[in-house]
Amino acid sequence: MQNAHDIAFLLARFQFAFTVGVHIIFPAFSIGLAAYLAVPEALWLATGRQVFLDLYRYWIRAFSIVFGMGVVSGLIMACEFGTNWSVFSQKAGPITSVLLSCEVMTAFFMEAGFLGVMLFGMNKVGRGLHFTATCCVSVGTLISMTWILASNSWIQTPRGYRIDPASGQFLPDDWLAIIFNPSFPFRLVHMGLAAFLSVAFAVGATGAWHLLKARRQGRISSEPVRVMFSMAMWMAAIVAPLQILTGDTHGLNTLKYQPAKLAAMEGDRNSEGHAPELLFGIPNMKTEHTDYAIGVPLPGSLILTHSLDGKVPGMKDFPRDQRPPSQVIFFSFRIVVALGVLMMLVGLWSLWHRRNSTLFTSPAFHGVALSMAPAGFLTLLCGWVTTEVGRQPWTVYGLLRTSQSVSPVVLSSMVVSMTVFVVVYVVVFGSGLGILVRMLGREPEEGECDADPSHASDILATRAHLAVVNASAAKRA
Repeated sequence: MQNAHDIAFLLARFQFAFTVGVHIIFPAFSIGLAAYLAVPEALWLATGRQVFLDLYRYWIRAFSIVFGMGVVSGLIMACEFGTNWSVFSQKAGPITSVLLSCEVMTAFFMEAGFLGVMLFGMNKVGRGLHFTATCCVSVGTLISMTWILASNSWIQTPRGYRIDPASGQFLPDDWLAIIFNPSFPFRLVHMGLAAFLSVAFAVGATGAWHLLKARRQGRISSEPVRVMFSMAMWMAAIVAPLQILTGDTHGLNTLKYQPAKLAAMEGDRNSEGHAPELLFGIPNMKTEHTDYAIGVPLPGSLILTHSLDGKVPGMKDFPRDQRPPSQVIFFSFRIVVALGVLMMLVGLWSLWHRRNSTLFTSPAFHGVALSMAPAGFLTLLCGWVTTEVGRQPWTVYGLLRTSQSVSPVVLSSMVVSMTVFVVVYVVVFGSGLGILVRMLGREPEEGECDADPSHASDILATRAHLAVVNASAAKRA
């Protein structure tokens, strides 16, 4: 029986990880793309150039699909808190449920209210009002991200609470301390930049695809394609270095408040000064040693503490039952770093091509930009794995264990629900992504048509809007 309970517990954890892993892609895409859409519309209003309006109309359809899929996948997660993690919901609910309710009331309603105007109101309301709707949707996605990260950051670095001795619930004492907990500002900036960078490379890859296609066909690519690609490369060149700098400050914050997570990320076993930076290795939790370690002397302390003799924590500093699974975190963190550096190099390479007037004529660079399409989202997923797996074995860091947070789930029900989830997600979201790829495979044209809910090509956009409105009502209920 104990073995069946342990398997059910693992499946509950995997189910939540699977649903969150699928979900996180779509809000990040929505956040970045909503901000991107506001830029060409603003430039169109300022300059009157048709190319900016064409880009807006081209990407608004993609935004509607991504936004709709994000809403649907997010509702499933909310249900899982009650079905699989009811103990966590009962104990932490007085704080986390309030923060998530604030997200619904302040952000989701704003997005739902203005999305219809943004999608279908270009020829029905004034230009200024339509631009306001676009900005409201973009701001709404940012506010939504803020509240969700406030909730997630609180379980990482809890502050401003007291524990009720009778029920064991976390009760609020200071809402400002809860919201602006020590890790919140770093996570907020890091996640926002990650969303912008992910969309920059997705938009850039779309432009690169059409530039390569035009080259194969022996013609000059359209102006919308060139402008799209140029805008994306500007964003990559600016945001990628900023993201690396914010990642460094986030690491310093983690060193201060979650040193066990940092030790697992670095693969360090012993606390030491003048620590090396491990480039590769295989953490062995049984022998408490990193096998096949390849490192560079000294940079570990310099990077983590900004001092050559700074003391870096080791896994042996913490009891075995309070250590996160270092094998997962060690490799996911290195993927994040490698892809982050690669994205920065691509951004800097684009500046070199721009300076030499070859940004639109270099097939080698376009091929690299195309291959980088998923880079931002892969980095985002691996960063999420590093953050959340590094929080283990806690749900509320240092206070409530994951094993104490699970509902009394039954193995058979977990097997059935996990199977259904995987099949439905593959079919539904796989189909949605397929439609999105086909949509972006069409080159933007000069004089793009506005979205119209009566046209077959925009039925999905209409359904996405209805899904958001219905989800808004469901969340309020």
